[in-house]
Amino acid sequence: MTYLAAENRYKTMPYRRVGRSGLKLPAISLGLWHNFGDDKRFDEQRAILRRAFDLGVNHFDLANNYGPPDGSAETNFGRHLKEDFRPYRDELVISTKAGYYMWPGPYGEWGSRKYLLSSLDQSLQRMGLEYVDIFYSHRPDPETPLEETMGALDHAVRSGKALYAGISSYTPEQTLEAARILKELGTPLLIHQPSYSMLNRWTEEGTPSLYETLDDVGAGSIAFSPLAQGMLTDRYLHGIPADSRAAKERFLSESAITADKLERIRGLNRIAAGRGQSLAQMAIAWVLRDQAKGSPVTSALIGASSVSQLEDSLAAIENLGFSSEELSAIDEFAVESDINLWAQNV
Repeated sequence: MTYLAAENRYKTMPYRRVGRSGLKLPAISLGLWHNFGDDKRFDEQRAILRRAFDLGVNHFDLANNYGPPDGSAETNFGRHLKEDFRPYRDELVISTKAGYYMWPGPYGEWGSRKYLLSSLDQSLQRMGLEYVDIFYSHRPDPETPLEETMGALDHAVRSGKALYAGISSYTPEQTLEAARILKELGTPLLIHQPSYSMLNRWTEEGTPSLYETLDDVGAGSIAFSPLAQGMLTDRYLHGIPADSRAAKERFLSESAITADKLERIRGLNRIAAGRGQSLAQMAIAWVLRDQAKGSPVTSALIGASSVSQLEDSLAAIENLGFSSEELSAIDEFAVESDINLWAQNV
């Protein structure tokens, strides 16, 4: 059946300006890191994507290595785009990234010009696109000069294969230098994609912090893993389920879920209940809290394994406000918990 998007799709979702650019993103964006590879039924993927767009989520975030297998999320998304979303292409913000291992040899990962631009060409081919809206350097390269990596992003924009340039998991110092280089090249840094949650607050640390740096350079941010790989949900309130991500050691280990963390997660859950939200909804809302109260986040990047999970997460926008008392209570439990899996890359 031909897909027709809901006419009221822009009625409830808030849209936020990305830094000092002209681009706006939905408060909640959908990431295709999990659940869009070949291990997920295509019709289930379709249902999630259609429902997301009907509810105002017009930003879909990918990377070259999303799957499994690597590349399959982009290939599958290309098919969804062709079959469902092609008429709405100009309403969509589609992003992809390159930086992690993708193919054998010295040019299959990191930040060289050869790898980044070759990867972008492959991504466009897999998705059947002429351009992506945002192309990211997925992680900083400790060996390639930053001028080369940023020069590749600038070339991607100037060639028309990307509209904007972004970076992910860069330190404040690296971010400042990347923004300087891009500005000199004439392609401003649009956005940074860091991991950020109530249990992973590295972006607030340092002088200046990452968020202070982004404010200074006029870039926005989109926070990935706002649910701390599932810890900030009701999944682990009573232990570790056998079918959970932690039990399967999939980007989250059982050893990471300590008794202390569980007590703090339960404390946060009590606060969420008092707000009339699930823990996951409050975790997303907290990431998006008023910028004047400490969070300059443009958009929260979520995943979804089902339509019901998607709808539950998107319901966070119904209560994004926090009182000073709530934020103070949250801060008692929401402390840095050494769960930044991407710290070795920053």
